[in-house]
Amino acid sequence: MQVHVADHPLINHKLTYLRDKRTDSPTFRRLAEELVTLLAYEATREVRTEAFDIETPVGPTTGIKLANPKPVIVPILRAGLGMLEGMVRLLPSAEVGFLGMVRDEETLEVSAYANRLPDSLHGRQVYVIDPMLATGHTLVMAFQFLRDLGADDITAVCLIAAPEGIETVREAVKDIGIPVTLVVGAIDDHLNDQGYIVPGLGDAGDRLYGVV
Repeated sequence: MQVHVADHPLINHKLTYLRDKRTDSPTFRRLAEELVTLLAYEATREVRTEAFDIETPVGPTTGIKLANPKPVIVPILRAGLGMLEGMVRLLPSAEVGFLGMVRDEETLEVSAYANRLPDSLHGRQVYVIDPMLATGHTLVMAFQFLRDLGADDITAVCLIAAPEGIETVREAVKDIGIPVTLVVGAIDDHLNDQGYIVPGLGDAGDRLYGVV
């Protein structure tokens, strides 16, 4: 698994305000959207393209366009929805699927409760978006789910990650058999006893949409 930390002053600036507990939900959503667009530039470096002949006002040339089949963006519900607009802004022609995953707050185990994905992802590059890589169990299950549908190249985009979660995912993907890339805005210090990233930014879903 390749891990890329997108260390950029603008990313660090926006992360600082995301972390601040005084940041309200509307501002949090806007910052998350802006931050994802910055991370998406790094995440799409290896997006598949094909040659495309065009005519400029002064002559012919050959450019590139996204190859078929188009990539698929998969937000992990519900918090991943807060990252979707920022990702789609950069990949407007990509298709969007949804995967609902929930974590038991006592056991920290993850289970799937919703799936809105194509029946086959064969030959598709998949971009999974989820704000937090904490224990890593959610991403591991998502990767396995997508691999079983035929995905052959997966990139995960997360705002922040815990080192424990990265190692969990790294160990798990050894047996997945497809290329996996992780792009994050920052790697934080550790997980606490409740499975939250420290210093982190709290519960991303609650901060995006409020407590329900």
